Amino acid sequence: MVGLCQALLVFPADFLFPAAGGDTALVGDAAQHAIAQRYFIADSWHWPPLLARNMNAPEGVNIAFADAIPLLALLLKLARPLLPPGFHGIGLWYALMTIAQPAAAVWALRGTGERRLLPALGIVLAALGTPAWLARYGHAALTGHATILGALGLYLRLVRRQTTLLWAFAAFTMVSTLLVHPYLAAMALAVLGAVPLTLLLRGDRGWVAAGAGLIASGLAVAAAMAVLGYFGAVGDGGYGNYALNLLSPLWPYRSLLLGGSIGGEIDATGFGGWEGYAWLGAGLVAGLVLVVLLRPGTARTTLRRHAGLALVLAGLTALAVSHRVGVGERIVLDLGAAPAFLEQFRASGRFFWPVLYALLVGTFALLAGAGRAGPWLALLVGVVQIVDATPIRRDLAAWASARPGWTLDAPALRALMAEAERLTLLPSWPCIPAGSTRNFMQAHEALLLASERGLPVSTMHVARWLTPPVCDDAARAAAPFASGELRLILPEAVPALAQLVPEGETRCRALGEAVACR
Repeated sequence: MVGLCQALLVFPADFLFPAAGGDTALVGDAAQHAIAQRYFIADSWHWPPLLARNMNAPEGVNIAFADAIPLLALLLKLARPLLPPGFHGIGLWYALMTIAQPAAAVWALRGTGERRLLPALGIVLAALGTPAWLARYGHAALTGHATILGALGLYLRLVRRQTTLLWAFAAFTMVSTLLVHPYLAAMALAVLGAVPLTLLLRGDRGWVAAGAGLIASGLAVAAAMAVLGYFGAVGDGGYGNYALNLLSPLWPYRSLLLGGSIGGEIDATGFGGWEGYAWLGAGLVAGLVLVVLLRPGTARTTLRRHAGLALVLAGLTALAVSHRVGVGERIVLDLGAAPAFLEQFRASGRFFWPVLYALLVGTFALLAGAGRAGPWLALLVGVVQIVDATPIRRDLAAWASARPGWTLDAPALRALMAEAERLTLLPSWPCIPAGSTRNFMQAHEALLLASERGLPVSTMHVARWLTPPVCDDAARAAAPFASGELRLILPEAVPALAQLVPEGETRCRALGEAVACR
């Protein structure tokens, strides 16, 4: 209920339930996610099941590589007859994750044995005020931090008592997490991997059964990846560029209580510290201090009892920090070239999230047990945490309420697209120069307009490719027209490409600074 209240206060109704045909455009990653979901919902079913052939036609795009949240997209596609034209669930996802975040936090806390009301309310507030979660609003799928809290809850239950049913639920949860985002699945599997390790270090023979359960869960994820077409994709690389700075967890950027004059993320890589943003929050920092002061012996005992989890979290921290260790604005240790397989984890700073949530759950469990005052202290820590996150929550509300206008002539393009059977967009995505913000934004706008009716389009913005694309825009511009083709040339490409269009004098007309040909 608390999560639902926050969702209703932060997100406007037209953000949660968008309608096609409006006079405002989505921007950035949210535009990419909405485009991919719309196209997938509008297309017929293909094999593999996540393939949408109406994007990057005729080859198609696996929507997992466009961060379209396949778990939600599959459900929406099944419900397509009930949905309005041009619907996408990206706004709705933010609300669902705002509801799931505190529920998953209570699930994890109860895994420690703590079931009282005040600590539960405290961790609800703290989870909703977690800065690294709130600040992910530019990337819908990565707001699914509830999956990490869910994995911690599974770990806490499985190290206490294993059942076939619970391991089956764990496998189902891991596959579902994959369908939210592969990064989250990697983190959740790592947390689950701590179960046999902890039991082994305790000298508990149950580690063998736990190892079998972990292998079964991993095989379930691998099978899902094979069936759904995840394997074989490659990205841009860059492991270490978007790493965790060692000061980031204590760097209070966007903190109401401690932020003061801090104007940005701490970064030593030169690529910005966004992916490594990991401010714990004033509440969690205060809670950790209280635990050290009030229950130091119990904290050490708990750490020993969960040594396997501690080792896994240490490994995830090392992965997040990367081979180029940044402290403040300097690289203090460079270990040379990273192994090639790590290039899959370009945004390595994200891997600190399980550490953050383990600290959160552990702090509330230990603090709640600090005598009669413990539950009230836990509630107070939650209040401080959610108050401290006010600037980020305010920014999130402003972002969700923003209604940027179209820079392309949307009414004219909608009219042309209504008569077309396919769209060739120039420049195509691999031809957009790095740093060309205007091309990037206008390409999204054109794709958003085309996605309103699922008009097959020649290109698409994706994070990973099975076959890396090549830039062949000159050939595309000069090619003969296909039946029903609309060819749209964005403003910055007009000087180079408009003159190549066959019979351009009669087929093409200006739409503002863009050129449309048919």
